[in-house]
Amino acid sequence: MPPETQLTHAPHGHTLNHIQVFSPDDAWLVYDTRNVDTNLGQTCCIRMVNVHTGEDRLLYQTPNQTPHGPGAGAVTFSPTQAQVLFLHGLRNADARLPYAMTRRTGVLIDTQKPGHPHFLDGRNTAPPFTAGALRGGTHAHSWSADGQWVCFTYNDEVMERLAASDPTVADLRMVGVMAPVRAVKVPNNNGADAFDGEWFAAVVTRVTENPTPGTDEINRAFDETWIGRAGYTRPDGSRQHRALAFQGNVRNGANQTVTEVFVLDLPDNLTLAAPGQPLEGTSTTRPNPPVGTVQRRITFTERGIEGPRHWLRSTPDGALIGFLAKDKNEQVQVFGVSPNGGAIRQLTHQPHSIQTPFSFSPDGSRVAYAADNSVFVTDLNSGQATRLTPRSTDETRPINGVVWSNKGNRLVYNRYVAGPEGRFIQIMQLRLSE
Repeated sequence: MPPETQLTHAPHGHTLNHIQVFSPDDAWLVYDTRNVDTNLGQTCCIRMVNVHTGEDRLLYQTPNQTPHGPGAGAVTFSPTQAQVLFLHGLRNADARLPYAMTRRTGVLIDTQKPGHPHFLDGRNTAPPFTAGALRGGTHAHSWSADGQWVCFTYNDEVMERLAASDPTVADLRMVGVMAPVRAVKVPNNNGADAFDGEWFAAVVTRVTENPTPGTDEINRAFDETWIGRAGYTRPDGSRQHRALAFQGNVRNGANQTVTEVFVLDLPDNLTLAAPGQPLEGTSTTRPNPPVGTVQRRITFTERGIEGPRHWLRSTPDGALIGFLAKDKNEQVQVFGVSPNGGAIRQLTHQPHSIQTPFSFSPDGSRVAYAADNSVFVTDLNSGQATRLTPRSTDETRPINGVVWSNKGNRLVYNRYVAGPEGRFIQIMQLRLSE
């Protein structure tokens, strides 16, 4: 077993995101100071720690943090630049407008300029709405491999307000993307929580309150991933250069909710709307995907995705999308399917259920995860699983996913560690090679 190193020791949380926590040169890890997963609204700080020296730097601290917000967290490193991106509650959060799923946005920080935030997605929750700005909250931001686009989950405040008076309407989680196409200006008279955005944002999924049983209609889109470093190859040999895979909730023939895998083929231009389908939506309708967006279901199972909360993952070549589900022995395993659909392949064969989000190695040969209170790696060709850490107690087991470095020579994850000042989430590191 490789030696486990504890990188952090301070008496506060050190929560790693489920993906993209290493700087492009693998020298730094970025984290937020949550000590409880659900406390994003009470979290003040974004920090980074050097994997070699343990040096710890403050990158951003929320101004005037209160129990109502604004809150900050779920931070990722750009794969190409010295920049980090994280969710941030409304700058004017208070008891009337506290941190919430519909009241958060993406903020970028250059690590060479700590404390200087760039608010990427604009916000406009009152008509006239603005194309390129959103009407709600973004979360769980992930960068495309070229560092040019960002995907996220999204909740719409306009629909949330409408649902208060119309029981046929609901705020349904969706998936969106944004890119530095152009800045977006929001009218100053659109309310205290309206603000401009430095990037252009668009919702890219279609959802409905009442999916027809036995169809591909969904009432929730969530926990997505970019497919491949440069998309995937279609059956005809052509290349889809930008695509996402996401989890979608359908209703099966028995009218039961089942979570399946969906693929989104994205257009090159996010700014074009289909006729009669404005990107910004209306006072009674959701935002619409850009013209050329194609949403399709690729798994048709009896039980759907099952297991702990996790994000879909793709191998670097885009040939396989991974997800968690139960095997014939009722153990949670990693499975894979082509973005073109077809047969599902079981990738792990653990006697114990997988306990965390998983991730594929940068060369696409292995998958890392926690099971039986230990960190494991499974070789995708042989199916051989290797236990990398001794079995822990339930109180100190690996949590919050297992993430590879960009070079594939390190794995990092969180554990709770008890000390004189309390029990705090700390960052652990496994060096697989130099």
